[in-house]
Amino acid sequence: MVDGSLCFLDAVELARLIRAGEVSAWEVMHAHLAQIERVNPAVNAVVTLVADRALAWAREADDRRAHRVPLGPLHGLPVAHKDLVQTQGIRTTMGSLVFKDFIPDEDQLIVTRLRDAGAITIGKTNTPEFGAGSQTFNKVFGATRNPYDLSRTCGGSSGGAAVALACGMVPIADGSDLGGSLRNPANFCNIVGLRPSAGRVPAYPNNNGWYSLSVLGPMARTVRDVALMFSAIAGPDARAPISLEAPGSVFAPPLERDFRGRRIAFSADFGKLIPVDPAVVNAIAPQRSIFASLGCVVEEAIPDFTDANEIFHRLRAYQYESNFGAVVDRHPDLIKDTVIWNIEEGRKLSGPELAAAERMRTVLFRRVHAFFEKYEFLVLPVSQVLPFDIDTPYVQAINGVPMQTYIDWMRSCIYITVTGHPAISVPCGFSPEGLPVGLQIVGRYRDDRGVLELAHAFEQATRVGERHPPIAV
Repeated sequence: MVDGSLCFLDAVELARLIRAGEVSAWEVMHAHLAQIERVNPAVNAVVTLVADRALAWAREADDRRAHRVPLGPLHGLPVAHKDLVQTQGIRTTMGSLVFKDFIPDEDQLIVTRLRDAGAITIGKTNTPEFGAGSQTFNKVFGATRNPYDLSRTCGGSSGGAAVALACGMVPIADGSDLGGSLRNPANFCNIVGLRPSAGRVPAYPNNNGWYSLSVLGPMARTVRDVALMFSAIAGPDARAPISLEAPGSVFAPPLERDFRGRRIAFSADFGKLIPVDPAVVNAIAPQRSIFASLGCVVEEAIPDFTDANEIFHRLRAYQYESNFGAVVDRHPDLIKDTVIWNIEEGRKLSGPELAAAERMRTVLFRRVHAFFEKYEFLVLPVSQVLPFDIDTPYVQAINGVPMQTYIDWMRSCIYITVTGHPAISVPCGFSPEGLPVGLQIVGRYRDDRGVLELAHAFEQATRVGERHPPIAV
């Protein structure tokens, strides 16, 4: 098999070939390193590369197979880690000048689980400073460009991961999502990103173990590949207090399912609750017929998201102050202004304001739960806009409506975050100028598998994700 042809194989197929001995882990790693060398200079997705170590680990993986050592489900697959995720002995900058030379002395749990499943670390992917904002740029490495149009952003904050996947640099990658950081870059780059239920992928070590808005999750080019990776990283850990008991193995079986008669709520314009660019609406609206062709009962409907924006802003500000307040106090001149603003907002919060946010969130959850008693799924836009200019830090207006903060243009993801429901971004189309558009499938509370199943059925019916950026092929 020619090296380059390995880089756009599905992770499921690539893992099968390695296990069968039809291709070696070393050959797979060599192919992906060559792809990084060829394409990464144009897009700046992989910011720390451990090529020599990765090739050595690949040799060890081949030795294990040769000696008939039991192999994990991800055996031999290259994986890149978001530069927010701590990796033992490998630089982890968090996109900040404060940590530009930081080398952790331990792995995060997600890294350990990926390694135990047989995946091989190839490097780190770019992220905005501390993951703040859905545009991937920082003062350490610069900006990551959208491979479908190098003058546009790839989104964020898992932007480097999305671009690395879209460009065939890796078959799987990890990401994280607070206000859309798994979903938005997947949407902008024509790949798949799953925001799991809180606790499905335990976060450890974690200074704020009870916080449930931010989650870790899988990214890949297909839903089936996301499920494969998810099966390896999901499952309980006693050190993570909100971790869920179900093992990752529940996501391993095939995703095929009969959706005839399943009731779906659909809104291409987010029920006009928030402004959505007409180009996004025009790409999503025709997808209603796809769900109908799957046998679903599709109705125009959307939950009542009253107070969702206020809840998110308060709880996000609380987390930013908790996680990064001390860092800003020590290095105020090295941190970007939007992060400082978020921390200052956190410091303004009173006890009663936080308590009110939690009460409002509980009421919102009850309303959305009642909505999902009627509908099994909700289909919405992922992002309110198309990928925008690389030199624009954040969207300041949509359809003439001003955005009040640097994250308000992501309310299409933010509103789902605060409900606690699992959601996925899956490719659905392209704008007239060739920019990717994804749609967001939201499932019932903790029904992560159902979300994967419907996304898989939609993906098989449309095949939009099979279109790769010309720069990478």
